[in-house]
Amino acid sequence: MPLAVTLLHASSSEPTLHWHLHPDVLFMSALLLGGYWYAVTQLRSEISDAMIVRRGQVTLFVTGVAVLFVASTYPIHEIAEGYLASVHMFQHLLYTMVAPILLILGTPAWLLRAPLRNPVVFRTAKVLVHPIVAFAVFNAVQLLTHLPSTVDLALHHHWFHLTVHIALVVSALMMWWPVLSPLEELPPLSYPLQMGYLFVQSLLPAVLAAFITFSTGPFYDYYGAAPRLWGLTPVEDQQFAGFVMKILGSLIIWGFIVYAFYRWYQNEQRESRDPRWEEVKEELARMGLPIDAGAPRGLR
Repeated sequence: MPLAVTLLHASSSEPTLHWHLHPDVLFMSALLLGGYWYAVTQLRSEISDAMIVRRGQVTLFVTGVAVLFVASTYPIHEIAEGYLASVHMFQHLLYTMVAPILLILGTPAWLLRAPLRNPVVFRTAKVLVHPIVAFAVFNAVQLLTHLPSTVDLALHHHWFHLTVHIALVVSALMMWWPVLSPLEELPPLSYPLQMGYLFVQSLLPAVLAAFITFSTGPFYDYYGAAPRLWGLTPVEDQQFAGFVMKILGSLIIWGFIVYAFYRWYQNEQRESRDPRWEEVKEELARMGLPIDAGAPRGLR
């Protein structure tokens, strides 16, 4: 444990938070934004199927990077690392349920497609974003990174904590791909399958949250011994942590389930309103009008 955190753990029950710079967070944020800017301004002219980048896409991507930055710096990072499990869980929620969605939606399809022209990259990506693989990897990472031993190790060693955060973001990008993919080469699931995929996805966090919420003692020893903030006891803190994991995470997932159902319903209604050629032929025959051999485009 860093000396500063050790001293705070031994100090008053309502410690003072101090801002400090995180060079690694600044570097990674600059790398993401710089790489995106270079791709959409310099590389776009070298990619044959590149199209204009919409302002909304740029806004979404920059917002996604901003979410990662805010989650990894003062005050969220300081409180999550040294004081409250609930804020730590909220930090993970931003890493898995907010930032990845914005990053995928904010990246132009032509930019995502460019590296897939390499057969090795395409085959690898096809495996990684397969719904079963993505589901398994994401939930394995969720389970492993929320075990008490893993949390304790991450909170004592910065390099491991950074690795955990990267694993959370990468596995979340994989998990959201079958729902948000803009590529025909690696297409999203159909809307009914999206609903099933996301419903099953909502189950494991709920189970894990139940263990944290209903534990009668501190689930994480580190947070049980941490200085208290805002008058929260260790048990109250972990109850809030379970609430964040189960309720807030589920609200996001179920929001996408409702949206998928709405789009599916719209498609079904549109198809039911479109006339079928067989129906047109029957109506023409009933009226005694001639019937052409071929169906017009759009009625087939």
